[in-house]
Amino acid sequence: MKVDVIPDVCQGHARCQDRCPEVFSTDAVEGKCVILMADVPPELEQKARLAVKNCPEGALIIVSD
Repeated sequence: MKVDVIPDVCQGHARCQDRCPEVFSTDAVEGKCVILMADVPPELEQKARLAVKNCPEGALIIVSD
């Protein structure tokens, strides 16, 4: 599974980081999502999917399964 972020849509709520800090982080300057691991390993897929679903702006996307 691969994930990505649409930076212009992200508002910096950091729900993704709260749900899956292994894959998502927050930029210290702009406060927006940073993808730490674009290729999500199988053991983190469920957490990453939850993070994508919890983004209020829909800034996170699953690129491929």
